[in-house]
Amino acid sequence: MQEAPALVALRSVDKVYSNGVMAVKGLDLTIREGEFVSLLGPSGCGKSTVLRMIAGLGEVTRGRIEWASNRHEIGFVFQDPTLMPWASVFRNIYLPLRVRGVSRAEAAPRVERAMEQVGLAGFGKAYPRELSGGMRMRVSIARALVAEPRVLLMDEPFAALDEITRFRLNDDLLRLWASQRWTVVFVTHSVFESVYLSTRIVVMSARPGRVSSEFEVRVPAPRDPSFRTSASYAEQCRTVSARLGEAMQA
Repeated sequence: MQEAPALVALRSVDKVYSNGVMAVKGLDLTIREGEFVSLLGPSGCGKSTVLRMIAGLGEVTRGRIEWASNRHEIGFVFQDPTLMPWASVFRNIYLPLRVRGVSRAEAAPRVERAMEQVGLAGFGKAYPRELSGGMRMRVSIARALVAEPRVLLMDEPFAALDEITRFRLNDDLLRLWASQRWTVVFVTHSVFESVYLSTRIVVMSARPGRVSSEFEVRVPAPRDPSFRTSASYAEQCRTVSARLGEAMQA
């Protein structure tokens, strides 16, 4: 099968912070159209730094980031939902469009569609304090989707959630990705989550971060909860766990 075209490539990228800490060194990574790529590695290995550099939220110290065309529309989902507590669900999701000068009336159908996509239809007038942790994260995802991005960057969005909620949101995210075919770059500490969600896993070494190995998750779509109990899932989790162990010792 022919490979999808490259969307963005990091070429020999270094990132050194002002305090002298080298977060990333000599990192080479290519992300292709329509992929679901997970960045997996130990704490402090530069996963979130890589995500922020792709998003343009952090400067590259050395090396370069190449886009196949003009930088695509990007949605960013942080680990914390970062919602405005004084604003309704509707207004939180509307925020990116308001910043761009889109009127509320013009934005309303897009906001409603984003709420429906993440299972929040009918919650537009609710406030963050009235929602569970999982629902607040759904608001955060809807806020990223309302701008109709081509690229969705997700920085451990489900790490603080209980296992049942996390599984449910994993399934919802896969369903949305299958229907929308964005390119997703997903940061996680979880081997199990990375194998369940990804088409490709990039294992990063301890700081300074670099690509230690890559692993293609060869499972036909659509994936569903039965995959989590399959022999194939268990075997691929074992392989990725071994790769992660090697990266941490390198």
